[in-house]
Amino acid sequence: MTLTVIAMGSNLDDPPRQLKVACQRLSKLPGLSGLSVSRVFTSPPMGPQDQPSFFNAVAKCHYAEEPRRLLAELQAIEQAMGRAKLRHWGERCIDLDIIQMGEQLIHEIDLVIPHPGISERIFVVQPMIELLGGDHKVPGLDDLVTLRHKLKYQSISLCEDIDISGAIMA
Repeated sequence: MTLTVIAMGSNLDDPPRQLKVACQRLSKLPGLSGLSVSRVFTSPPMGPQDQPSFFNAVAKCHYAEEPRRLLAELQAIEQAMGRAKLRHWGERCIDLDIIQMGEQLIHEIDLVIPHPGISERIFVVQPMIELLGGDHKVPGLDDLVTLRHKLKYQSISLCEDIDISGAIMA
């Protein structure tokens, strides 16, 4: 079983509900166990600014299968939930990204682990700190607290009234 971190984001079609549905579907994946999820945060979009803010969370779990299998499972969840890529870094009902799988380093055309954008995304780093602690290190990067400090110019807000952890199926 490999410690696995998955980022979730949504800015369309009731984003908190989309994150809950994604959690439910993640919890049912074969080979996945010990799923826990961070609190939900909002942040401005990274790409075009003429779209709604994103709701983001991070899930931590243990996964027994190969990374490519997880990628296929996440893409299947996105498709089943109605994701349509309208434009690069554009709006979407759900986005699921593999952030880390243990100490694995994978650099393929359609699969890069750790995710190459971690060090540029406070909306991934802050929820990871909640789940893994500030001293956690992603292979090839500084610890999470150091990464967060480098991203202090980015805006992020905690959604105190949204809890998606109850969506995890036992």
